[in-house]
Amino acid sequence: MDRRHLMRGVTALGIALFSVTDISAAAEQPATVRIGFQKSSTLINILKANGDLEKGLAGLGVTVKWSEFSSGLPLLEALNVGAVDISGDVADTVPIFAQAAGAKLTYIAAEAPSPTAQALLVPANSPIHSVAELKGKKVAVTKAAGSHYLLIAALAQAGLKFKDIEPAYLTPADGRAAFEKGAVDAWVTWDPFVAAAQKQANARVLADGTGIASYQRYYLASSGFVASRPDVVKLIFAKLKETGEWVKKNPDAAAKILGPAWGLNPEIVTLANSRRSYEVRSVSPANLVEEQKVADAFFSEGALPKPINSKDAQIWSPDKQVSAQ
Repeated sequence: MDRRHLMRGVTALGIALFSVTDISAAAEQPATVRIGFQKSSTLINILKANGDLEKGLAGLGVTVKWSEFSSGLPLLEALNVGAVDISGDVADTVPIFAQAAGAKLTYIAAEAPSPTAQALLVPANSPIHSVAELKGKKVAVTKAAGSHYLLIAALAQAGLKFKDIEPAYLTPADGRAAFEKGAVDAWVTWDPFVAAAQKQANARVLADGTGIASYQRYYLASSGFVASRPDVVKLIFAKLKETGEWVKKNPDAAAKILGPAWGLNPEIVTLANSRRSYEVRSVSPANLVEEQKVADAFFSEGALPKPINSKDAQIWSPDKQVSAQ
């Protein structure tokens, strides 16, 4: 082979290798971020409504696909199987169940505690006036939700075990229906469902999370997506923080946006939002210490199939991603 043929071959091989590398790099840089959320994902709902996140991501050449879920557990199940890349906020309990299922998830943000934003409710005329009186009663609860842990913690404080009540595992919508029909004695849920039940069904708060369940909400992402698009995660974190600050400073304007999304009047939305911190923070190893407490409570009640170590989870910060040790 003469020099010219050799150079042509090298050039062709170089082009081929460049093309393969280019294609591989493109494959590792997804141009769409799939975001899952639920009705109580307030900040995500606002960003979806005002288009601010999509505008920001357009600058990175990224589009958004939105998917709504009934509660946190099916949302993180979707994240686990690769159906979504980022989850809107879920209660502190939900990642525990996802971790027990072997999900490769990364904590990317947290909201400061909002203990009064979930509550145990009874009808206004119910003869039940203390958590201890729930013994033998039927209680509607959404499995793996923050309210599930609130119920466990409230019962424990009253000297009861979870087995002392009859749980009815229902979605928030079905829980509300059962509560209003009198098919259950009590219902444990979170805002905006608490506020709606108070204003529309005259529900009475039997107990909230004050002193027993801090109720932090977390934003998560698939670990693979965090590794491939840290720029997208960083922008989403910034937009969430900015939006949380805006909601607290502009409650009436926020209510006007959220009312149609939630199907609720502004008065109910404002009440619900008054009980949420919306202070978006970086996740720290200290958060996982509290997650361990939640995990241990669920395992001890037989709600988790196996014990887990919350420190095995991945956490991310705007500066770098770290693995909690």
